[in-house]
Amino acid sequence: MLAVAKAEIAQGVGPADPPAADPPAVDRPASSRAAGVVSGVLLNLLVPLLSFSAGDRIVDRVAFGVAGRGVPGSAASTLRYARRPVPPVTSIEDTVLAVTDRRLLVCASGPMTIWSSRADDERAAAATRIVWSVPRPAVADARVRWHRLNPKRLRIEFTDGSWLAFTVPIAEHGKPLREIAAALTGR
Repeated sequence: MLAVAKAEIAQGVGPADPPAADPPAVDRPASSRAAGVVSGVLLNLLVPLLSFSAGDRIVDRVAFGVAGRGVPGSAASTLRYARRPVPPVTSIEDTVLAVTDRRLLVCASGPMTIWSSRADDERAAAATRIVWSVPRPAVADARVRWHRLNPKRLRIEFTDGSWLAFTVPIAEHGKPLREIAAALTGR
């Protein structure tokens, strides 16, 4: 292992989901789509427990910015999809980035609890599994920079033109993310 860091995919608008096997064909007029977006944003602001995809994307863009870009099926798209929790979410899993001499690995810890004991943490670490990986040559660039108020945002760019951002909480140190970036780029 060249570098390991616990991180989360940054909040904000991310890359598109990978393509479905048979995407449904829906043809709506432009006025209907615009009305859906406006109503989605209003409902998201008024009732935050309800979720509407169009409203979510606009609220995320305003509040958090862009957290990734990529066409459906791109590296960033499949990575984000691999770490998306499947509803209903009944446990918490940490995301762990690891760089070896050949691959970038994205791992998920075993189920965690908010008030965990040392034994719970050890059980979660033992249940860590690889959920996504890519050969290192598929990574074009990686760097840690400021984004809004967070000085520790790792942006990983892939050779297919897509990218995805990772963060750690403000109170945590950014050195592990810088080590990931250095291991990926050799800088």
